[in-house]
Amino acid sequence: MTIATHDVDGDPLAFTHFAVEQGWSDGLPVIPPTEERVQPYVDALGIPPGQVIARLGPLQGDCTALKLAVNAAMTAAPVDSMPLLRAAVEAMADPAFELLQLNATTAPVVPALLVNGPVRNRLKISFGAGCLGGADGNGPSIGRALRLVLRNVAGARIGLTSQSVHGQPGRIAGVVFGEWEERSPWAPFAARAAGVHRDAVTAFGSMGSMNIIDAVADSPAMLLDHVGRSLAYPGANGYVTGLPVNETMVAINPIWAAMLGKEYPDIVDVQERIWHAAATRVGDWPEKYQRRFEEHGRIMEGGRVYLVSHPSQILVTVSGGLGGLHAAALHGIGTSRATTRPLAWD
Repeated sequence: MTIATHDVDGDPLAFTHFAVEQGWSDGLPVIPPTEERVQPYVDALGIPPGQVIARLGPLQGDCTALKLAVNAAMTAAPVDSMPLLRAAVEAMADPAFELLQLNATTAPVVPALLVNGPVRNRLKISFGAGCLGGADGNGPSIGRALRLVLRNVAGARIGLTSQSVHGQPGRIAGVVFGEWEERSPWAPFAARAAGVHRDAVTAFGSMGSMNIIDAVADSPAMLLDHVGRSLAYPGANGYVTGLPVNETMVAINPIWAAMLGKEYPDIVDVQERIWHAAATRVGDWPEKYQRRFEEHGRIMEGGRVYLVSHPSQILVTVSGGLGGLHAAALHGIGTSRATTRPLAWD
């Protein structure tokens, strides 16, 4: 396979300016992807450089092993992260993920990656304090490599193919975090969602993260009700009236998870409790909204309008620090579904 090459200044600062002019970079520094730097990334995949991993929209660009390697090299992501990046690209290319919609929408959505398995430790992907941003580790460089793939291969660029009104910080460095499996009273997310019991990555179209704080609840039931009520604010994407399906991810800190696990050893019961509380009364909505909800069959028993249509669409994971008090909510977008892929190791 051949790929266009350029004679450029090898200085990272000079190359960064050149990359910005070419539209290859988001404005943050990038490293010149010389042949010597890129080759180890290609080798880490164990497939031919020209092999197409997936076709990515909106421009339906072929993401080859070489293109993935070039973008990863520009961010100094760990060479060992290539199997994870490949699995993430494959997950995003799943039709259920609806990548074209995510890349073209007016919303501030970003593909967030949730990582399961021992690879979390090998790649230093945070699953504890600050895991959604601020913790030391390789999550940001891996996330940014994926963002550059979406820019340079998929063609997702603000004002051209993406109409995102405000965007979000995650659209630069991505969102890459792990599940703290060892502190979870439930099976790992990848095992529950897709039956994958080894290293895996789940791509989830996230509108951003929302903090949920509680220092009052004195029972597991009260805490889950509080989380559910916090999710169901009127402007949440799940209340777009015509949506037949929507997902929301909830990251519960390990302190809360331990308490909840004693009362709710079955994760299905946790999802059910949160789902039931994540609803509004139809009478609290203006008449025009009420009519739309009725037209689309969104009004359920007792005049309730649920944020999502089924408890299984509340995606629960355990992560975050040991300070307690907080959960993080990542609202989904449209009918995009979380997709999970195992990592391929030689």
